[in-house]
Amino acid sequence: MPTVLITGANRGLGLEFCRQYAGKDWDVIACCRNPAQAGELSVLRQHHNKIQVEALDVAHFDQIDTLSKKLSGLGIDILINNAGVYDDNRNNSFGQLDYQTWSHSLLINTQAPMKMAEAFLPQLKRGSKKLVVNISSLMGSLADNNSGGSIMYRSSKAALNAAMLSLSIDLKGQGIGVLIFHPGWVQTDMGGANALIDSKTSVSGMCEVIEQFTSAQSGAFVKYDGKTMPW
Repeated sequence: MPTVLITGANRGLGLEFCRQYAGKDWDVIACCRNPAQAGELSVLRQHHNKIQVEALDVAHFDQIDTLSKKLSGLGIDILINNAGVYDDNRNNSFGQLDYQTWSHSLLINTQAPMKMAEAFLPQLKRGSKKLVVNISSLMGSLADNNSGGSIMYRSSKAALNAAMLSLSIDLKGQGIGVLIFHPGWVQTDMGGANALIDSKTSVSGMCEVIEQFTSAQSGAFVKYDGKTMPW
């Protein structure tokens, strides 16, 4: 059976990816920082024996390497870099920026997805789909930024977009594709209750785009419905 590895799998989009792929009878490797506290993921696992839960804090690259070694014999069809943070608030905006917190944003939102791709490259090579999926944001678009603010989040997602576009070129010869998603404004802990769509709608759309992916699309920045997003 095909295999998908998902980071930040304990809530929001990550949890919904687990639900939908498990429902399609995929083998799901669900990664989160504290599995013992991931109540919804535990309940989902009870209904789907295809879900394997692994402890992983993507901020600690040694944990990424350890998990890769543990899963060294597997083939992974899709790696979904979903884990992310929004560290901006009114207390660390321009004029009083917390540069350590900004570094944390870049670590989680930009560097960790690249580290995941590096660490799990051997498993991706053994998979059939061979696809690295990244959950970015329209807020990472330079062309779309006409309101300012959210300096840490915007810059970390813009950097993710740039890094993954480069990766798509670097991995083209190895047959590994890269997709960058704007998931829409989603009703999650990060998106808030006033967001326009729910997780099910967003993830269903992304799964459809993933299913129809071709190598010609590698490096594309797209919305959950497949619409091309501005860089």
